[in-house]
Amino acid sequence: MTTKNLNKKIKTGKEVTEETTLAEILQRAGAEEILAKYELPCLSCPFAKMEMEQLKIGDLCRQYGIDCKNLLKDLNK
Repeated sequence: MTTKNLNKKIKTGKEVTEETTLAEILQRAGAEEILAKYELPCLSCPFAKMEMEQLKIGDLCRQYGIDCKNLLKDLNK
C-alpha cells in the first residue's frame, strides 16, 4: 500500500490505529470477536461501556499487555 493510499484510508476513518476509540472499533463488523480473541476485558466491563468514547485501543493494549501490533493488523484485515 502506498503512503498516499494509507493516508487516504486513515482520513476516511477506515484504518484502525492506536488512537482509535473502542466505540469506533465496535462499529466494525466482526470487531467484537477479534477483541475477544485477544481477551480484552473491556468487553464485559460495565464501566468501560460508559467510557468507550474515550478509551483508545493503544492505551488499552498497553494497560492489559495485549500485542497491539497484531491486534491492529487483525482489525484492519
